Amino acid sequence: MKMIKYIAVILFALSALSCKTEKQENGKLNVVTTTTMLTDLVKNIGGEHINLQGLMGAGVDPHLYKASAGDVTKLSTADIIFYNGLHLEGKLVEVFEKMNADVVTQVPLGESLDKNTLIGSDYFASNYDPHVWFNIQYFKQFAGEVLSTLSRKDPKHAENYKANAEAYLKKLDTLEAEIKATIETLPKEKRILVTAHDAFNYFGKSYGFEVVGLQGLSTATEAGVQDVQRLSQFIIDKKVKSIFVESSVPRRTIEALQAAVQSKGNEVTIGGSLYSDALGNSGTEEGTYIGMFRYNVSTIVEALK
Repeated sequence: MKMIKYIAVILFALSALSCKTEKQENGKLNVVTTTTMLTDLVKNIGGEHINLQGLMGAGVDPHLYKASAGDVTKLSTADIIFYNGLHLEGKLVEVFEKMNADVVTQVPLGESLDKNTLIGSDYFASNYDPHVWFNIQYFKQFAGEVLSTLSRKDPKHAENYKANAEAYLKKLDTLEAEIKATIETLPKEKRILVTAHDAFNYFGKSYGFEVVGLQGLSTATEAGVQDVQRLSQFIIDKKVKSIFVESSVPRRTIEALQAAVQSKGNEVTIGGSLYSDALGNSGTEEGTYIGMFRYNVSTIVEALK
């Protein structure tokens, strides 16, 4: 057993050494991100001047994500780690705490937000809803933090980072104008969003939707029979036309809710699958933050009309 542990340590050290050598050869910062939303953001600002690695892929639930041995190597040999914080990546906290702060710069982007503006939560140790990327204004603040950090760590390319950030912020402005126009086509009384878990509260607050999730803020919690029955009656009372599954949450939770509504002699359709805690597949429009947001809004509005 001791020999196995020793070999593991040696392999880790060799892996770390190879990563550092790569960085020294190409002269770029090694940057690691956790969620797909942050990977897309940092990619847009860092561009070709950084070595970027995202830990999580499409459809991955950050609430339940555990670091693999390969992830630990990436994190340990990074110059900068950008993560959401606010206890979203709950199972990675212990790994972050073991990182050498003098060697690896850790940036929990959610912690930079004004806590007085955040939505409270009893489900998280931070007592805040961590799904802050569904407020585009918050995501713009994330962009500012990323720009500041990259420029400080790599002043040689500060002007490049600034230009990239300014261009991306303009795209976010355009996105927000588009989705507001789309939402305006949906009557206010129909703006009721029922999903698998409470990931869309910031979206609802920003755009005037009443949001109800079958599970709590974290997918680590399970919806019980009483939750299903309570929400099914809500759907009937409010005459909700459609409910939504989420890409990072098992479909069966919403199907159980649909069945409960039907058992009471009423109908509700599944209006589509929304991207909540992760983006779509890499290389697709929904694999970007902007494309994901545009797709979600279009799906919601069309299903609820």
